[in-house]
Amino acid sequence: MTERRTPERIPRYTANERTNHWLTAISFVLAALSGLALYHPATNWLVALFGGGPWTRILHPFIGTFMFIVFALLAMRMWGHNRIEARDREWMKHTGDVINNREENLPEVGRYNAGQKLLFFALIASMVGLLLTGIVMWRPWLAAFFPVTAIRWASLLHAFFATLLICMIIVHVYAAFWVKGAMEAMLRGSVTRGWARKHHRAWLREVDGEGRQGGK
Repeated sequence: MTERRTPERIPRYTANERTNHWLTAISFVLAALSGLALYHPATNWLVALFGGGPWTRILHPFIGTFMFIVFALLAMRMWGHNRIEARDREWMKHTGDVINNREENLPEVGRYNAGQKLLFFALIASMVGLLLTGIVMWRPWLAAFFPVTAIRWASLLHAFFATLLICMIIVHVYAAFWVKGAMEAMLRGSVTRGWARKHHRAWLREVDGEGRQGGK
């Protein structure tokens, strides 16, 4: 009987998941740039990227709506992997070890760690906040249905959620480069077994368990 060889790389993201992620990322960049162009006179020069002020005002809400839709599809795909578990609560007690990269002191992690899961839910909250406030502000289509006071509050909250989202995405991108191999996973769709063992040991065991069951 031939011994089955364990593959050196294991799949982490499907082609659909990666496409969904990069569509969200591209639409976020466009929404952020067009939003910043309208945010303050100091950033008004960014309207040139979208064909001028009127076009920027027209395109921004449509880009934002597209971003919300593709993100919602991504969130539905990832929801089951981001439920907070007992090991996540334990992981959160070791923030010092996380910051100092002492992963040997951390509890075993599933497909995502507690930090990634908290970011996931914070992104959902910000996206929903941006959508709801954006609907109230959307001229000329929807703003006419709301009082001026509601539009003013929506503008303030929209800027707040946008700032929060931009900060979270910066953290997300930084973490992707900080954890060597994480960016490669979203580009190639697979990771090495060593990477999975170091960062997501419990997830690796789940993958191996599924592989053994599938091979029966």
